[in-house]
Amino acid sequence: MIEIRTAVFIAGFGVLLTGCDDALLRPDASTEPETLSEAYIDWWLQADLKEREFDGRIEERLLERLGRPIHQARAELGRLLFFDPIISLTGDNSCSGCHGPNSAFNDGNSIAIGVQNNGVVGLGRRGPHNQRRAPTVVNAVFYPSLMWDSRFEALSLDPFDNSGGFAFPDPEGLSLSGMDHLLGAQAFTPVVARVEMAGFEFVGDHDAMRAEVLRRVVDVVQYRSRFADAFEVIEAGGEIRYEHLAAAIAEFEFTLVRADAPLDRYVRGDLSALSYDEKAGGRLFFDEAMCAECHIVRGYANQMFSDFEAHVLAVPQVVPAFGNKPFDGAGDEDYGLEQHTGRSSDRYKFRTSPLRNVAYQPTFMHNGAYVCLSEAVRHHLNVYKMVEGYSQEALDVGLQGSPGPYAAMLDRATGLIAQPQILSELEISQIIAFVAKSLADPDAHPDQLRSLIPLSVPSGLPVHEFEYGEARAECSI
Repeated sequence: MIEIRTAVFIAGFGVLLTGCDDALLRPDASTEPETLSEAYIDWWLQADLKEREFDGRIEERLLERLGRPIHQARAELGRLLFFDPIISLTGDNSCSGCHGPNSAFNDGNSIAIGVQNNGVVGLGRRGPHNQRRAPTVVNAVFYPSLMWDSRFEALSLDPFDNSGGFAFPDPEGLSLSGMDHLLGAQAFTPVVARVEMAGFEFVGDHDAMRAEVLRRVVDVVQYRSRFADAFEVIEAGGEIRYEHLAAAIAEFEFTLVRADAPLDRYVRGDLSALSYDEKAGGRLFFDEAMCAECHIVRGYANQMFSDFEAHVLAVPQVVPAFGNKPFDGAGDEDYGLEQHTGRSSDRYKFRTSPLRNVAYQPTFMHNGAYVCLSEAVRHHLNVYKMVEGYSQEALDVGLQGSPGPYAAMLDRATGLIAQPQILSELEISQIIAFVAKSLADPDAHPDQLRSLIPLSVPSGLPVHEFEYGEARAECSI
């Protein structure tokens, strides 16, 4: 059974220092940014995090936001469905095929491979590529919008609040707003996506696809029993509906909160939770490098380090040699948000990636263009240099063709991304250390998630083979 983690909160050092302009409280600071005293950085960072309403306690608020405890039988049902290929019409993919625990529930590939795969999750996965990397589902319970173009969103900006409606592309529109949480509504969508789980042979609309998936699941005796255990209305003789299947998968995803990282412990008072370089990197992240302009933490961001807005980052275009989803333009571009809105002003825009546990990702950016976190950070600091010097040698062989054009993307880059940041190598390394280490919850490490893989699933179909311990490239971090 899945048990929600009980976070361990470390005793604090005492009262936070406030009033950043109070020179009497401020420790002496060197005039050289690279030699700031640790006492000064602690004073600055603690005060800044408090001003940003970052208290390191988002994990413990899950049950408060849900308004109830995790339903253990429902979460266990959701776990089995998450790993069971029965919910794909092709019978060869599952949620875990693109969100594997061996990749911290990220995609194990730069660009996702959905249907027609070889049953492997990791570097050895083979099959036609889609168009983008599948994002993580860890901590997604706190995301007000989902997908790389944010095309699934809670109009209230609160995934726990359906009062404003949950907006999806047609034909769903607002029809999924009856689900209690955005993740429950999202669980209606992968099974009808042709390239992800539905395949190209089934004839029928989205409702027909979901009805067929449900029919196959309900035909399994063990699933019928588990649905009765998970939902009182079914135990009382009510009909099993797709809404119940979606709610069960969402319930499992509610158990995947991993948001007790060193930075959380630091802001709660344990000043030893971060190294000097991580603290210095945090000061740069929130101040001089201005990373926090988009990777926000306050309010609707739920301390997830994203504004959940779409921006032009001019990430190198990666085009599969063997794919099943057409690209835009001349066939070698991904137009991003424009695919959803139809507005040319949204071309090349992608949602700001949340940064918690980002160090556990195998690849980075919406298309996995970079395989090292350090490269992704450097892209934000100097997009022109990184794009013009980009090489695909570290990507899968099937993704090493000529990248798509980048001049039009660079022309559309605006705001901070269009302004190269002048930082020393030490400062860059400190930012990388902050992002990689201070935001990583140890319980989100793939090794800690291995136990969630079931030995078997009720359908009797084979569980995917999850590859552990293989690195795509040698990275400094």
